[in-house]
Amino acid sequence: MASRTAPWQFLSYVIWALLFIGLPFGVAGWESRHRSVDAGPAMHAAAHNRRPATPPPPVEPVQVYALERDQALALNATIPFSRDPNPAARPFLFSGTETDLARATDCLAAAELYEAGDDAVGEAAVAQVVLNRVRHPAFPKSVCGVVFQGQERTTGCQFTFTCDGAMARTPGQAAWERAREIARGALAGKVYKPVGHATHYHTDWVVPYWSDSLDKITAVGTHLFFRWRGWWGTPPAFRKSVDPGEPLIARIARFSTAHQDAAPTPATPPVMVAEAAAALAARPQQAIGAEALGKTVAGVRLIAIAPGAKSFLVELPRSGAPDSWPALAQTFCAGRPECRIMAWKAGSAPPGLPLDDGQMAAMSFAYIHNVGSGLQRALWNCGQTPRAAKAECMRQRVPTVTPSADTGLAGVRRKERFETVKIVPPGAPSQAGTP
Repeated sequence: MASRTAPWQFLSYVIWALLFIGLPFGVAGWESRHRSVDAGPAMHAAAHNRRPATPPPPVEPVQVYALERDQALALNATIPFSRDPNPAARPFLFSGTETDLARATDCLAAAELYEAGDDAVGEAAVAQVVLNRVRHPAFPKSVCGVVFQGQERTTGCQFTFTCDGAMARTPGQAAWERAREIARGALAGKVYKPVGHATHYHTDWVVPYWSDSLDKITAVGTHLFFRWRGWWGTPPAFRKSVDPGEPLIARIARFSTAHQDAAPTPATPPVMVAEAAAALAARPQQAIGAEALGKTVAGVRLIAIAPGAKSFLVELPRSGAPDSWPALAQTFCAGRPECRIMAWKAGSAPPGLPLDDGQMAAMSFAYIHNVGSGLQRALWNCGQTPRAAKAECMRQRVPTVTPSADTGLAGVRRKERFETVKIVPPGAPSQAGTP
């Protein structure tokens, strides 16, 4: 009996196998064949990770729609957050020279402070966006280049503080040092993970023209952060080599000692003093520390010493020939590969750092040398002390002028005080920032 029924049982097993195994495979094959344009997340991810043949997307200038605050809030609320993964950026480890690191630190700190105010969370988010841009091929290859991109145009800057007149305000010393500390951490590998690979952001009560073309990935307080869609917003796109040199930015020289080389530079070749920079740097260094502040050193009163003991602010005596001022280098700059002396006549010296435009304009004399570049200059304020050679004159400083209201930046933030403006916690300031 069993031998006669075995073939039938075997056949029934085959039929059931076709129904429960073959049929689903056949349906799956048919479905994938007719729905190839929507083949599922895996295929979308593969396409997303393929580098396109086209160049990086263009970087649009900062411009916002002319909308009321409530209209902008409502419109921003309708834009959903991306559901794609938001991986943290890789640590950014600055690899330039000590001079370049000092310049990058102060450029990054300026962006943090002018964009976010004196707020640690907001400043860390801004710093991460700047460093994301440095790594992306659509942007300049240096920190200072990214921060001050388009600064020469009132409607073409990428960070609005560089062209909307905000830099007419000098940050307070405490806020400046806090911003610099956050910048140093970011350049040493500290990552602010929530913003991922964001390259753009804006406050939620303005709507930039580019906001609907990017993926909204997160919010930090009242600021919304965005990245490019497709491959250019994925981690592999952020692999650009970084320029080892950081440019000098004269606009922050009044409160950044790292950029003060740019402030009194003449258009003519350098004026060489009696002793070459290399020879002076090879001499024994005189210890000049905080204990000397307010005291007379080499016939002048020491006002301030910049971090790293590379820059010295001094008050000149009431008597003494201007031709004798370069001799200060023998005391302050001996044994130092990089050195700068900034001197004021008695009665006009500032109390210390940072310096405002008026104090920079009142400077009477400056000496600078850099052994690495071979630079050595001695410069006088020829408005106070006329010189026969124009090459010995400091460049005349032009006061910062705030642009008129008609700049094409309607709705862009203009912070009044660094100590009170915050990104976090959420609030309702009267104006907004968009890079």
